[in-house]
Amino acid sequence: MDLFYWQLVYFLVKNRYRIIKLSNAPHEIWLESFEHKGAPLIRLVRYDIDWSSWLQRDLEYTRQIAEQLQKRHLRRSLPILNIYISAYPPVDDWEWIVKEPTEHSSLHTILVHSANQMQALQDISQIIHVPVSLPAIEHDMAPQFAIQSIQRHVFRLEKERQEKEKRLMEHGKPRIVYALIAIQVLMFLFLEWKGGSTNSAVLIQYGAKFNPLIQSGEWWRLITPVFLHIGFLHLLMNTMALYYLGIVVERLYGSWRFLFIYLLAGFFGTVGSFLFTSSISAGASGAIFGLFGALLYFGTVYRHLFFQTMGANIIGLIVLNLGLGLLIPGIDNAGHIGGLIGGFLAANIVHLPRHRSWSKQLLSFLVTLSLLSFSLYMGFKG
Repeated sequence: MDLFYWQLVYFLVKNRYRIIKLSNAPHEIWLESFEHKGAPLIRLVRYDIDWSSWLQRDLEYTRQIAEQLQKRHLRRSLPILNIYISAYPPVDDWEWIVKEPTEHSSLHTILVHSANQMQALQDISQIIHVPVSLPAIEHDMAPQFAIQSIQRHVFRLEKERQEKEKRLMEHGKPRIVYALIAIQVLMFLFLEWKGGSTNSAVLIQYGAKFNPLIQSGEWWRLITPVFLHIGFLHLLMNTMALYYLGIVVERLYGSWRFLFIYLLAGFFGTVGSFLFTSSISAGASGAIFGLFGALLYFGTVYRHLFFQTMGANIIGLIVLNLGLGLLIPGIDNAGHIGGLIGGFLAANIVHLPRHRSWSKQLLSFLVTLSLLSFSLYMGFKG
């Protein structure tokens, strides 16, 4: 049954499953599909089960792990396929244990033993919606050498996947981020030299969002506020956010995609502020929320990698910042939400490097153009 266990692992890894947890006593592997949406997490256990009491204890452990994984994936119900591979079934009554209904209705358990392998493969195929076919083994190869050969193939595939993900997370080098930081620092010093970055007259003179002037035709004020800041604390907070978020997004998308996302998100942020607030405003907050939006889009394409690395933190930061915007007076939440939407749409348009979907990109462009046109029409009309 050891050979069967590793043949099944190899099949799953070959079919776009990734190993997320591995232990040796007993042999246990957790695998997650990173291509098929809705595919269950799979837990494989190679252990010769003598008594059903062991099975009961292990199923309780599996349910606890399932709850932890559901929290990590921010999902109420995460389908899990739990497969035991044993040379023989337990000597006492055990079928009722794996079929017992629980609150974890998304947990399916299959016990594979020497007498039911073909039926078990059919059951697994039905659950994962992929016909399972185990790799062939040369007739004259000893089982232990066959196992070692399959193990080498499994870990080679895993290494290639990890290297691919590493390249994905480090596609570009952060250059534009530093240029944008330099621009907003220089503009802050310029405003201070001209009379102060908190002086309304100075802000209006040099490009802050001011609705009457935008409505009179100064459309360029929909982008220039992104580079201006009101006071040193405002500059410091946005510069830190741009540094930490910008480096991540520029590495994911590359420099020119990053610049497009940042500027379009900033434009959307100012448009949102133009539509819903009448006060003078400036700052890179909308563009920075656009970087959050770009990371959310990354999460829709590579959900597993997103939640494995930063997903929960990113979603938590978005909720926290929008919540603070509702509670603290003076924060332009309309600009933040506009930037978040703009960044998500901009990421849809440019897509990720080496990951094209022209029809979706065209649709995103048309949606973005329509949304901007409608928003500007309403803003200038009002």
